[in-house]
Amino acid sequence: MDSTPPPHDRTVEPERAPAAPPAEHTPLMKQFFAAKAEHPDVLLFFRMGDFYELFFDDARKAARLLDITLTQRGSSAGQPIPMAGVPVHAYEGYLARLVALGESVAICEQIGDPALAKGLVERKVVRIVTPGTVTDEALLNERRDTLLMAVARGKAGFGIAWADLAAGRLLVNEVATEDGLEAELSRLEPAEVLIPDEEGWSGFLLARTGLRRRAPWLFDADSGRRQLLRFFAVHDLSGFGIDDRPLGIAAASALLGYVEETQKQRLPHLTSIAMESGDGAIAMNAATRRHMELDTRVDGDTRTTLLGVLDSTITPMGGRLLRRWLHRPLRDREVLRRRHHAVAALIESGVAQRLREAFRALGDLERILARVALRSARPRDLSTLRDGLGLLPVACGHLAALDSPRLSELTAQLGDHGEHAGLLARALMPQPPVLARDGGIFADGYDAELDELRTLSTHADQFLIDLEARERASTGIGTLKVGYNRVHGYFIEISKGQSDKAPAHYTRRQTLTGAERYITQELKQFEDKVLSARERSLARERLLYEQLLDALNARLEPLKCCAASLAEIDVLACLAERAQALDWSRPELTDGDGIRIERGRHPVVEAVRAEPFEPNDLDLHDARRMLVITGPNMGGKSTYMRQNALIVLLAHIGSFVPATRACIGPVDRILTRIGAGDDLARGQSTFMVEMSETSYILHHATAQSLVLMDEIGRGTSTYDGLALAEACARHLAHANRAYTLFATHYFELTALAEPGSGIANVHLDAVEHGESLVFMHAVKDGPADRSFGLQVAALAGLPKAVVKQARGRLAELEQQGRDAPRPDLSAPALDQPQQFGLFAPTSAALDALTGIDPDDLTPKQALEALYRLKQLL
Repeated sequence: MDSTPPPHDRTVEPERAPAAPPAEHTPLMKQFFAAKAEHPDVLLFFRMGDFYELFFDDARKAARLLDITLTQRGSSAGQPIPMAGVPVHAYEGYLARLVALGESVAICEQIGDPALAKGLVERKVVRIVTPGTVTDEALLNERRDTLLMAVARGKAGFGIAWADLAAGRLLVNEVATEDGLEAELSRLEPAEVLIPDEEGWSGFLLARTGLRRRAPWLFDADSGRRQLLRFFAVHDLSGFGIDDRPLGIAAASALLGYVEETQKQRLPHLTSIAMESGDGAIAMNAATRRHMELDTRVDGDTRTTLLGVLDSTITPMGGRLLRRWLHRPLRDREVLRRRHHAVAALIESGVAQRLREAFRALGDLERILARVALRSARPRDLSTLRDGLGLLPVACGHLAALDSPRLSELTAQLGDHGEHAGLLARALMPQPPVLARDGGIFADGYDAELDELRTLSTHADQFLIDLEARERASTGIGTLKVGYNRVHGYFIEISKGQSDKAPAHYTRRQTLTGAERYITQELKQFEDKVLSARERSLARERLLYEQLLDALNARLEPLKCCAASLAEIDVLACLAERAQALDWSRPELTDGDGIRIERGRHPVVEAVRAEPFEPNDLDLHDARRMLVITGPNMGGKSTYMRQNALIVLLAHIGSFVPATRACIGPVDRILTRIGAGDDLARGQSTFMVEMSETSYILHHATAQSLVLMDEIGRGTSTYDGLALAEACARHLAHANRAYTLFATHYFELTALAEPGSGIANVHLDAVEHGESLVFMHAVKDGPADRSFGLQVAALAGLPKAVVKQARGRLAELEQQGRDAPRPDLSAPALDQPQQFGLFAPTSAALDALTGIDPDDLTPKQALEALYRLKQLL
């Protein structure tokens, strides 16, 4: 049996692997090099007794990544062998760290029993663990899908296929452009991506971790079609809806080939492949997902994202489904109405809370069933499955009386699994061990042979006491003893003085100075049973365990359907709980155009701030398609825009929304241009990123798109920026005709709101008292009268001398602006031949007075307005 050498206390840096003829290496190193030659690009965990060892460059790399000791032991081909190792019993933790870093690891196991091996133990790579193919519970994020993706390209665009091996899902799609590919990568966030080893791939793809280049011929559509037919054992692919999708077929076949190569086994839980069309979802590009902070933030705080506020699911599989819904809001209004109805039914009946309490005993059945299919499920997995199936009658009882078409469908899809629930209840111990190799999995009474073997191994002492009493009585030898030692086994011992009384059926086993030891046929049979009972017991449990997995795999598809239904019920109950806890209302999905939201709130800002949130309205329709939003920095312009986009998105996943009322017409896209940042990987400046995102919006927005534009043009000079901002606003309003929220500090753009233009002005209110500024966060009609930039700068803590100097310079610039001719904004800005002054001449007081309706003011508001007008004058 191979043994693991003890690590040295100090780290050394030995030479590279010796370039010597194979004959000069030791037999063990020859075995290592043979395995490494088959897997040169991954780390090799080489099993040696109770450790997985890494050698040479693998050892150096693992020592650096895992912070473990790099040492050397022995030599091969005249050179010391650098090595590093991790214990077998704790290897999963180290493996998880490597996978998280994007590394792949080949597991080279000892084959057979080392104690019975003659010479060197045979070893074989049994699987390759890669970031996208992990299925072990310890290596997975329980609330995030771990996806493997393959990308094929052709003249028509790109084919993509992605698989979640831990859940048994395989999907394909085709996109026409690189923008579409980038959007899918942003939505799915695969852990590993396979591409053909060719030139010309875009930087956003090449910059990803977990990128694997594969031979181009593996992405061939014709051979891929044959592979898929063989894999799914079908005559054609029309039943999957991908028969006319050659690029999708090419990507799917490359993916399946990689999975079979790394897993070294069949994949019985991948029973189908589905086409996911982009037409069924509201489109969001990568920039939009980033700006809206659906589940991630730049600072890494996921609690202050939409998912962080929304996710109160009980089960991990429910949490993953909710994340998928959030990243793929649907356009199918009938599906959404059924979800809204289900959430309302759960709230009105009070069933949501009872379901959630019951689901606290429900585990991650989706991933457990995948491990059952891969035959890597542990005893605790099966006990969790047992408990989950046992909850089905309770769940069905809660749901039976509800008047909800979707909940009725889900209840039916749960199915009847009483047979398997009963089998697992009979078979398993209440709390089975973590590992099957330890035994103790099966309950007493489940298998007679196993019970007998356990009785032999656990009740041997009583048998020996009973045997000793019987033999004393039958022989009349009062000093007769029954004993055991490791060398000679069981024996009957009689003193020398009474050995002549030994019966004829006693066979002498050993002679001692003062006693003789014997064996009988009965004792010999007992010895054979007892000494092998433990090994036989473990072997019997292994056989029973395999039979149990066989029984579950025979009903794998209905069980997977049951798990999927439980996940959706968990999500719907979560949405019901959130609606009640956060005071959200049911949205109305109308067939007419427009977005009307009454007293809408930002779901994240409201949840994390202690102060009450100021709700605001939104009214967009055919004659009012763009709002030009002005107001001070920190006044709430970005919050107002984002909250409306998030309300629309929530309505399109089936959730209630943070508003008193929301009526939403058809929406095909949500597009945003918010925030500032460069993209050094692509060599793009902040302004270039801004213009690229703006260009995407102008090319893709339609009359049913919701567009958020924040501070367009601020990354360049004032004149260029204003001209660009005006031109973009005109294009969105007149060419795209999208529903647009356009926040700006260019007050000149407020002149765009002319009768019949479809553009209106709104502003975020603020009140100034002396040198202090109070943000009202209230959206009101009309343009803002000023930006309060200096006041905000003072609030930020700029030195008073700097603020004072800025005030003086501002007065000079305003005077220059009054003396400059006013530009004509009625013509397109980019056609203007002249450059105009920084500040157009206007009477701020007159504009403010025009926007005041005395009948709408309280006495306090009227007094504040008067003070504000006096200061402006």
